[in-house]
Amino acid sequence: MATKALITGSFDPMTMGHLNIIERASGLFDELTVGIIMNPSKKSMFTLEEREDMIKETLSHLGNISVDSFSGLLANYVNANGYNVIVRGLRSSVDFDYELQMAQMNDRLFNDGVETVLLMSDPEYSYISSSVVKEVHSLGGPIQGLVPENIYLRMKEKLAGNK
Repeated sequence: MATKALITGSFDPMTMGHLNIIERASGLFDELTVGIIMNPSKKSMFTLEEREDMIKETLSHLGNISVDSFSGLLANYVNANGYNVIVRGLRSSVDFDYELQMAQMNDRLFNDGVETVLLMSDPEYSYISSSVVKEVHSLGGPIQGLVPENIYLRMKEKLAGNK
């Protein structure tokens, strides 16, 4: 059976930590979809379309990747699209506690045969989060190396446009 995996997040913006987990997951599964979660209650730096474009550009070197977006309950999206693996990245024990609880709840909601796989972040990326990157950037701090170069340039453009 082919593995059809999904990794989700708001990816606002995609960080080097996200990229590291996605590249590693790409090597483990036959197909990997990057699912951008639309959360209308969050104020995003980038539109959904901008995030999709940046992620596709960032991941163009990987042959088994697709990018999609969805809203609502993860289990509904997973079940409707036939995924059999959900990939989640962990930076710390705090992430583990949250992801364990979510995986156990999702296990009740997913179709039979769907597994959650947790990948530990490489230590060099364990402190990076999208919200911290956005905050440092908005205050004029250096974020090179925290996000892929194409995303860094787009963030720089956004900041320049907001001044």
